[in-house]
Amino acid sequence: MSIWEVILAFVVVVLMLVALLANVLVLMCFLYSADIRKQVPGLFILNLTFCNLLMTVSNMPLTLAGIIYKSQPGGDQICHIVGFLETFLTTNSMLSMAALSIDRWIAVVFPLSYHSKMRYRDAALILSYTWLHSVSFPIVAASLSWVGFHHLYASCTLYNKRPEDRTQFVIFTGVFHTLSFLLSLIVLCFTYLKVLKVARFHCKRIDVITMQTLVLLVDIHPSVRERCLEEQKRRRQRATKKISTFIGTFILCFAPYVITRLVELSSVVHINSHWGIISKCLAYSKVVSDPFVYSLLRHQYKKTWKDIINKILKRSSINSSALTSESHNQNILQLNE
Repeated sequence: MSIWEVILAFVVVVLMLVALLANVLVLMCFLYSADIRKQVPGLFILNLTFCNLLMTVSNMPLTLAGIIYKSQPGGDQICHIVGFLETFLTTNSMLSMAALSIDRWIAVVFPLSYHSKMRYRDAALILSYTWLHSVSFPIVAASLSWVGFHHLYASCTLYNKRPEDRTQFVIFTGVFHTLSFLLSLIVLCFTYLKVLKVARFHCKRIDVITMQTLVLLVDIHPSVRERCLEEQKRRRQRATKKISTFIGTFILCFAPYVITRLVELSSVVHINSHWGIISKCLAYSKVVSDPFVYSLLRHQYKKTWKDIINKILKRSSINSSALTSESHNQNILQLNE
C-alpha cells in the first residue's frame, strides 16, 4: 500500500467509527425521548439515521477492504447486494434531507396551518414515496447487471462492464443523479431560502422594536445597549449560518462524487483513482455530519443525550457504591470471624 492508500484507509476507519457512534446516539435519543417521538420531523430523522447506520455497517467496511486489497472484497453476490444498498441508501438519504427541508418550510412559512398540513399520515406518505423512489433505481440497475465492484472508487456501486450497454448506462446514470442529487438540491435551496426570507423579515421586525426601546430608554447603561446590538447581529447571522450549513454540507459532500460519476462517463477525461476514493470518502462524510447537523446540536437532542449520559453515570455510581458497601460488610464479617 502507498502512503496515499494508508491515509485513505485511515480516513475511512475514522469515518466509520464517528458515524457509528453519532448515529447510534441519535437513535438512543429517539428511543429515550417521548417528546422527540411525538414530533413529525422525528420520522424523517429516524429514516435518515437508519440509512446512515446501514451505510456505515455495510458499505464502508467493503470500501475499506477494497482500498486495502485493491480488489473486490467477497463474492459477486455480496458485492451486488452491497452495491444495491449503496444506490438505495444514498438516494433515500438525499430525499430524507429534502423531506426535512419541506417540513421546516411549512413550519416557518405556514405556522398556523402546520399541524394540519404535516401530520404523521402526511409524513408517512412522504417516506413511502422516498422508499419507492429510492428502490426503483437499484432494482433497474440490478436487473440489467449494472452493479459491481468499481476499482476507481474501491467499492461496490453502479458499474457497467459491457461496452454494448454504454449508451443506456449513460442515460440511466444521468437520470438517476438528476432525480436524486439535483432534485434534492433544488428542493433544499427553494425551501431553505424561503425559510431564510421569513427569518430575516422577523429579525427586521424585532430589530425595529429593539431600536425603539433603546431610544426610549435614555438612561440605559452603554454596556446593556452594546449587548442588545450584539444580540441583534447574532440573531441575523444565526438563520443564515444554519441554512448555509444545511445546503453547504449537502453540496460539499455529494457534489464531488456526483460530478466525478458524470465525468467518468466520458472516455476523454482520465480520473485518478485516488481522487475517485476521495470523492467517495466525501460522500461518506455526509453520514458523519448528518447526526450533528440535523439532531445532536439541537437543544432538545443535547438535553436528551445529556440526560442519558447522566442516567448511565448515576446508575454506575449507585452500582459501584453498592458493591463497595457489600465488600465492606464482607470484610467486617471476616474480621469478626
